Amino acid sequence: MIDFELSEEQQMIRDSVGAFAREEIRPAARPADETGAIPPPLVSKAWQLGLVSGPVPEKFGGGGDTRSAVTGAIVAEELGFGDMSIAIHMLAPRLLCFPIIEMGTDDQRAKYLKQFAGADFVPATAAVMEPRYDFDLTALQVTAKPDGSGFILNGAKCNVPLAAESETILVYAATEPSAGLAGVNAFLIPRNAAGLKISDREKNMGLKGLATYELMFTDCRVGADARLGGDNGINFSRLMSQSRIALAAIGVGVMNAAYEYAREYAKERKAFGVPIATKQAIAFILADMAIEIDAARLLVWQSAARVDKAGDALRESYLCKNYVAASALKVTDNAVQVLGGHGYIREHPVEMWLRNARGIAAIDGIATV
Repeated sequence: MIDFELSEEQQMIRDSVGAFAREEIRPAARPADETGAIPPPLVSKAWQLGLVSGPVPEKFGGGGDTRSAVTGAIVAEELGFGDMSIAIHMLAPRLLCFPIIEMGTDDQRAKYLKQFAGADFVPATAAVMEPRYDFDLTALQVTAKPDGSGFILNGAKCNVPLAAESETILVYAATEPSAGLAGVNAFLIPRNAAGLKISDREKNMGLKGLATYELMFTDCRVGADARLGGDNGINFSRLMSQSRIALAAIGVGVMNAAYEYAREYAKERKAFGVPIATKQAIAFILADMAIEIDAARLLVWQSAARVDKAGDALRESYLCKNYVAASALKVTDNAVQVLGGHGYIREHPVEMWLRNARGIAAIDGIATV
């Protein structure tokens, strides 16, 4: 029998992160969107929740918690309910930390993991996306060619969160371009490496609170020890499955935020003496929004459960990410419709959620469970 009931621990995590999202993240969302800055005290509070340090092995100072993609998806959804930009910012260190935990060599774990067990937020990130219309995970154009005792990287990446603040960036590059996903490796590259140039901050339609950057590699040489996993390399398919699930889960949180806001507005807003929520057209829109949210969450949890059980869920994560990308746009647009003219002005957050949701289809590799 299929059981969708959360464990007691998962429910506790959901409640605590959800409360943090409502009480701390939500009030900071609009100011972050307007100013392009996320308050460091808020980031520090989020760090204390152990969202990054929890799975770090105890010998490196972490909590030694067993990772679960389902639990990670629950956390990502709750953070996304608060704000998508802030959620991705807070989870960005996972992009470096978690692949090292799972696939790094002993030396790499010893070198990098201790910093994530400290009391202070540590900016870290990974570079997956490339600035081209035909971007495809199976055909990365950033290459890492073997050269003597190391590798030489060339090409460009984009939409890399926190790149300018991160001391180390995990860069995914094709070492065997003809081998598809199996030909991709990841490299631990210092921010100040020769041959690496970080652009000015990107200017995007949404996610204005999140700092993202373009990276340019021009004969950027790294040693063999920079290759994540050493000679064993990585399971790129698994890592991208985890990343897509996280982004989709954040998207479900955005959808739920838009739905709840529109529903409450419709209960309070009156037309012809009655709440507009009693009007059939509005009621049907709200019902359709609720259906989309439940369907999207089910796809996310199914994909996460597949990762936990089988280790890889490339197909499932692709489907859930694409579904959420379309559904989030639909639900947030419906929220704007429910609010009418009020939905188009900054007095209400639904216009911001619509702009942010539009980015789900356009970005990849910026979060992980």
